[in-house]
Amino acid sequence: MHYNILRPDRSGCDTIDDATITTIRGQLAQDGWTLLRGYDVDMTRFSALSARLCAKITFDPARDQSEENTQKVDAGLGPIGLHIENGNTPVCPDIVAFFSPRAAFEGSQTTICDGRSVLARFDEKRRARWSRPITVKRNLPEALWKRYLANEHPAISRPEEVTERHILEFKAAVPNQDFALREDGSLDYSLTINPVRGSTLSGGAAFANAVLGPSHNYEPPRYVFDDGEEVSSDEIEELREVAESVTHEINWQDGDVAILDNTRVMHGRRAIVDANRQLFIGMGNL
Repeated sequence: MHYNILRPDRSGCDTIDDATITTIRGQLAQDGWTLLRGYDVDMTRFSALSARLCAKITFDPARDQSEENTQKVDAGLGPIGLHIENGNTPVCPDIVAFFSPRAAFEGSQTTICDGRSVLARFDEKRRARWSRPITVKRNLPEALWKRYLANEHPAISRPEEVTERHILEFKAAVPNQDFALREDGSLDYSLTINPVRGSTLSGGAAFANAVLGPSHNYEPPRYVFDDGEEVSSDEIEELREVAESVTHEINWQDGDVAILDNTRVMHGRRAIVDANRQLFIGMGNL
């Protein structure tokens, strides 16, 4: 993977202008991600950047909002497995951006893995297996699924506005998902996805999904192939080894912004050693 670091030009202008946005999009198409270093970025400017990159902002319902278009990343102190953001949701973001106003003194590196490189490491048997659809199954607490639906449904904006009609409308609008409401208000949810997918930004197949990822704020999901066979923990660990062989790290500096093609490049995190670090996320669709 090519390590892109985009810096302000020699004119001394450290704002993210239209020319910078064009360069960002070009690097996303070529390499799947880029890192901005040395630009004048604060939380307000990062929120504005997220809106410029994405026509529609989306959120993780388990995270607290920080600015209009961004959220704080808080997923404990342990390592986080590689994943695409919101990869087990019906509307997966195209672009994900991270901003580090305060970098960790030690540890906490963000891991970056190009799904095209992972797919290239697969033998014929493994490639054929993971080119089939899989179904993600898990239970979602009422508060979380209602917050998600309130963000994604165009007719509502608050969780308390959600009704069963909105659930049915969203189900009809986005195929390959199903659900069953429990008496406690939680949702038994299933979603069929393609673990090998084409990039929305540049095309080309990549192993890009959340099979190796975390479940810090959610019940761990089950993954089932179209023939009913469940993905085993041993198989996931084998995949993790393959992905780790083509994984790179971002050693954050204060003020850095990393931008990823979330339909191609997976990310994760090494264990947090310096708990004073700060990281925020903005994401959405083109």
